[in-house]
Amino acid sequence: MVDDEVMRQVLDANFPGLALPASVTVRLPALVRLRRLADGRSLFVQVQRTPAFYAVTAGEIETRFTGADGTVSVIENVGPPRLFGLAAFAAGQASEYEAVARGASEVLVIGREAYALLMDEVPGFARALMAEFARRYDGTLRLLQAARHQGAAERFTLALAQLARERGAPAGDGWVAVHATQSELARLAHVSRQTANALLAAADAAGQVRRGRGRWLWRPQAPR
Repeated sequence: MVDDEVMRQVLDANFPGLALPASVTVRLPALVRLRRLADGRSLFVQVQRTPAFYAVTAGEIETRFTGADGTVSVIENVGPPRLFGLAAFAAGQASEYEAVARGASEVLVIGREAYALLMDEVPGFARALMAEFARRYDGTLRLLQAARHQGAAERFTLALAQLARERGAPAGDGWVAVHATQSELARLAHVSRQTANALLAAADAAGQVRRGRGRWLWRPQAPR
């Protein structure tokens, strides 16, 4: 059983404005469990059918898939309080990717009973879930377009924006502080570390990025 306040925070963050009936608020925490993962531990592996979907409450989960040639591609680094694993769970299909803890992490495990309770007894949950699917589908299409049709600079800019959405914190004057390494940025943009370094230097010179050690500041629109 998880703390009801933690459950509420996760739902509020992922489905803003969704109102839970009192009966659901009381019953839901007992149907959700907390799982702790050590650094490098897999929550589920590629082609595994998952019995739940998940929400990160501490640490970070890296989602990645391995191609037929053995190449590993990072899809997303998921931090609190994001949901993940929704599509495979809802469709009852095997996952297309692996989920691995980056550092000690904690996730909520939201299984069939909790899902049925939300779908059946929370007005608006199904619509909110569909809206979330639509947002993620659009984001996936953008990344696919970038991977197939855009150059390194465009992929790099999309990776900057994605990390800022996932980990960013307001830093004043339009800047967003992001804790991420250059290696993570390079993997997400599908470029070498040398290319990522050159692109970071160019973004720094253009006033879009201010670099630091393991942390950088990003501003979507460079000053004119």
